[in-house]
Amino acid sequence: MTRVEVALPADDVLGEGPTWDTAARRLIWVDILGSRVHSYDPADGAHQVTDVGQHVGAAKPRAGGGLVVNLRDGVGRYDADGGFGWLHHDPVPGRRANDAAVAPDGSLWAGTMRYDEGEGGGSLLRIAPDGGVTRLLDRVTVSNGIGWSPADPGLAYYVDSPTRRVDTLRVEDGRVVERRPFATVDPGAGFPDGLAVDAEGCVWIALWDGGRLHRYTPAGALERTVPLPVRRPTACAFGGPGLRDLYVTTARTDLPGREPLGGSLLVLPDMGEGLPGAAFAG
Repeated sequence: MTRVEVALPADDVLGEGPTWDTAARRLIWVDILGSRVHSYDPADGAHQVTDVGQHVGAAKPRAGGGLVVNLRDGVGRYDADGGFGWLHHDPVPGRRANDAAVAPDGSLWAGTMRYDEGEGGGSLLRIAPDGGVTRLLDRVTVSNGIGWSPADPGLAYYVDSPTRRVDTLRVEDGRVVERRPFATVDPGAGFPDGLAVDAEGCVWIALWDGGRLHRYTPAGALERTVPLPVRRPTACAFGGPGLRDLYVTTARTDLPGREPLGGSLLVLPDMGEGLPGAAFAG
């Protein structure tokens, strides 16, 4: 039986985007609607929270220290000493940032969505280390999980949640040249949200309103279902020693009543082997 533990009772409104910072040996994630970035060291339990002043969809480590952040009004970066500057400042009323991930080439893929989840109101952007912007996908609704195949760095996995699909994106010269369905989630299983790719090339998906994780083989077959003690898991990432522990962020937003573990950081010990993540090169 799979063991699920509470790594940290974080009480996030909308926890999202866990990422293992290999250099600092810590887990980073955000509370989107709480405007907070978390940092957690599982070795000693040290936990830090930073208020970034506006809704934040994702925070990822930078190669030179500090963080790159996908904020409501654009993409910015924090230096190791806390100094902040915009890489791409593009505020749009009614729109916010959502999930993001660092590509193998050190660029940031950053998603957006409308607060009202209006169809086609979001996009997926590629932010180069120098701040150059390429629009990878337009007219997405809830831009979510992003990851890359370990066997083929030109193949990315991507979720636009209302489609109930995980798609593959073929990338050439920093642009999407092909998009294909990879796996479809049945309506009764919830909506696909954040994802992680493991060392075997399998894709783990957190299922919003589904209370579970799915693991898909590289061929797109559903190989495993893992129930969770929360209704709204949002994303997952491998971390800890050997990248063998699977961390899961969760949400309590809009739930009727108080879900006891909603908003906590969960961990599934020894669930496999993850992949070292790239740091943003800018």
